[in-house]
Amino acid sequence: MITIRHAEPSDLPELLRLEESSFQTDRLSRRSFNRWLSRSHCVFLVCEEGDGLAGYVLVLLRRGTRLARMYSLAMDSRYRGRGLAVRLIEQAENEASEAGALYMRLEVATNNDGAIALYKKLGYLQFGLYQDYYEDHGDALRMEKCIHPYEPTGDSRSIPWISQTTDFTCGPAALMMAMTALDPRYEPSPLEEIQIWREATTIFMTSGHGGCHPVGLALAARHRGFKAEVLVNQEGPIFVDGVRSPNKKRVMSLVHEAFLAEAQAQQVPISYTDVDQQSLCELFASGANVLILISSYRLDRKKAPHWVLLSGYDDSCLYVHDPELEVKDHHAMDCQHVPIAKDEFASMSRYGSSRLRAAVVISKV
Repeated sequence: MITIRHAEPSDLPELLRLEESSFQTDRLSRRSFNRWLSRSHCVFLVCEEGDGLAGYVLVLLRRGTRLARMYSLAMDSRYRGRGLAVRLIEQAENEASEAGALYMRLEVATNNDGAIALYKKLGYLQFGLYQDYYEDHGDALRMEKCIHPYEPTGDSRSIPWISQTTDFTCGPAALMMAMTALDPRYEPSPLEEIQIWREATTIFMTSGHGGCHPVGLALAARHRGFKAEVLVNQEGPIFVDGVRSPNKKRVMSLVHEAFLAEAQAQQVPISYTDVDQQSLCELFASGANVLILISSYRLDRKKAPHWVLLSGYDDSCLYVHDPELEVKDHHAMDCQHVPIAKDEFASMSRYGSSRLRAAVVISKV
C-alpha cells in the first residue's frame, strides 16, 4: 500500500538511495538532507510502500514572500507510470498553499522532456530560462503555477477578462471588463478601447503615451450610461511627480482641471479618501465593479501606473483581472483572478513618490 507522509530523519538512507539512482549530477548531499529534515520552513514529503521509499518531493517556503519553490523531486524508476509523482506534487502544492504560498516555482532541465510534460500537464507554465544552470552546464527552464485557487466570497458574478491590445490601454481594457460584467449589451472592441483611452488620457507620462486618469475613466463610463465614482487619496494633478518637463507638467495640469470641471458638470462624485482595502471589498460586495490603480514595479520592475479590475477577495488575498498578457506562453486564465496577498497589495496599490492611491467604482445607474 502506498502512503504519502512527511519525511523523517529515519528516512535518510532511503533518501540517499533515491538521490543516487535518480540523478547523475547536482545530487543533494547527506548534509543537505539532514538540514531540510530538521527545518520547518519547507514541505518535505515521501511516498512509501512497505519499508522502502518510492519517491520524495522537497518544497522550500520562501520567508517574507508568498512564493514556494519545488527544490527537488525524485522517483524510484520501478514506480514510474503509476501517477505517484502527480500525487506527491499535488499534496506538496496543497500544503504549500495552506502555509500561505500563492505560487509554486521550479527549475527543470531543458532536455528532461518527461518532467516538462508532467509539469505542463499539472498547469505549470514557463516564464524564464537559466543558462548553464546545472553542474553539467545544462540549461534549466523556469516554470510557475498559481496554487491558490480562486474561491469567491459570497459572490457569483461573472466578470469577463479582456486583454489590452496596446501597452498603454490597461485602463480602457479594465473599464470594458467592468462595463461588460454590468451590462451584457455593452460591446467592447479594440476601437472602443482606443476611444476610451483618447477620452481618459493624461496626454503625457514620464515616457511614451499618456496613462489614463481616474476621473477620465469615470467620465468615459458615465458617457456610456453607467454610474461612476472616483476615490483618490490626494488632490491636485496626478502622475506629474515623475515628469521633468515643465511644459508636460503644465499640459497634464490643464487636463486634470478639465476632467474635474466635466466631472462636476456630469455629476460624477470624487471622494478624497484613503482608498483602503476594506472599502474596496465592501464596494465590490455591494455589486459595483472596481478599477484599482497599482504600480507595475512589483510585477515587471517598470514603475509604471497600471489599472486592474477587482474580481474577488477572501481573508488573505485580493483577486484581480489583469488586462496585460505579456508573458510568453501565458494564457488568459493566468491573468484572471490573480491572487495578491493583502499585505503585498497594500504596497502595490501606491504609485509614485506621492504614494498615490486611486480607484474608479462602476455600477448600474
